Amino acid sequence: MRLRVGLIAVLGLLVAPIAPGAELHGLAGAARSILGPDQGVYVEAADGAVLLSQAASKPVHPASVSKVPTTLALLRKLGPEHRFVTTFTAKGRVLDGTLYGDLIVQSDGDPSLVDEDALLVADRLREAGITRVAGALRVQGPLFFDWKNDDGTSLGRALSGITTPAAAQAVRELSASSVAPAGIHFATATSWPAETVAGARIIELLGDHPLVVHRSQPLVPLAKSLNDYSNNIFTSFAEAAGGAAAVESLARSVVPEAMRSEITLGDGAGTDPTNRLSPRAAVKLLRALEKELGRTGRALFDILPVAGVDDGTLHNRLNGPGEAGHVLGKTGTYGDYGASALIGAIATSDYGTVYFAILNHNVPVPQARQRQDRFVRALLARVHSVAWPYQRDARPAITRAEVSVMSR
Repeated sequence: MRLRVGLIAVLGLLVAPIAPGAELHGLAGAARSILGPDQGVYVEAADGAVLLSQAASKPVHPASVSKVPTTLALLRKLGPEHRFVTTFTAKGRVLDGTLYGDLIVQSDGDPSLVDEDALLVADRLREAGITRVAGALRVQGPLFFDWKNDDGTSLGRALSGITTPAAAQAVRELSASSVAPAGIHFATATSWPAETVAGARIIELLGDHPLVVHRSQPLVPLAKSLNDYSNNIFTSFAEAAGGAAAVESLARSVVPEAMRSEITLGDGAGTDPTNRLSPRAAVKLLRALEKELGRTGRALFDILPVAGVDDGTLHNRLNGPGEAGHVLGKTGTYGDYGASALIGAIATSDYGTVYFAILNHNVPVPQARQRQDRFVRALLARVHSVAWPYQRDARPAITRAEVSVMSR
């Protein structure tokens, strides 16, 4: 990590002298002809020199670019190594693998729990001696499962082993087993047997000691996976950063005073119709996120997708020769509001890191995306770009999570 961040720092120093306010030759004309003269675009070099500014102070709906300030706020509040914790406890007695009582899920709002995680938890519950629950699954705290709010119904189904074949296969590969995950069985409420076999092993559970603890992958790769696919679970995820108002307050505090009124966030994901952002404020927020990551030796590509490399919204964009791996960024699309956006950064050997923001409004989304890519290609043609020192982590997310059986 130090080597790649060091390379980025070197690129930041290799900046050709630029006169204040100077723009890249022909870039303004390209913006007018490709994007349209009323569309907002802003480009800035590593030293802060403005390479292009067109309608750059006009706030428009940024769609999922709103996730950039939310990501910054989460890092500030929780730290890059933060793991969300989901704890499974029970109150009752266990006889011959059957829990006579309720299985309790205590959640702090992990946005990334999916079928694979549930299968691993079920496997650990079996290790703890529970194969059947003669009671209910009860939820305490905000629970998200498979990218949605859940009252325990979907999680309970997955704990029972009812999941997608792909999830079962992933868990089999992780455990190097040819046997499908068994899950645990939930039965209708059953009372404790009137008689028990002499010598039967009975486990008393008081409900105050964890049976299984699931810790999510660390915040940075977790947020990257959500940014890669632009998952709108960010709407609820923002609550962990203090809510939309707190995200907006932080976002305004890290940009120049003249730009603060150009930031409005009704939510942290980009689905609220009141969200607004200007192209120049978007670039400043991107740079603030980069600075925050740099405090712990990380870079923007650790938390945002790299075009043509990462799966998700940028996988099939800017992926041609000399493009793939050269552009990282964040997309934004909300057709209902006529919003489409692309902000990002390009590593260059002549201008250091070049940051850009294109915020389209009232343009059909397919057309806006085509124009955005054409403009970025025009920008690439005017600088000497280099590939980001980045290699995609292709491991399944469950390999970065931690699922533990707690001793009693």
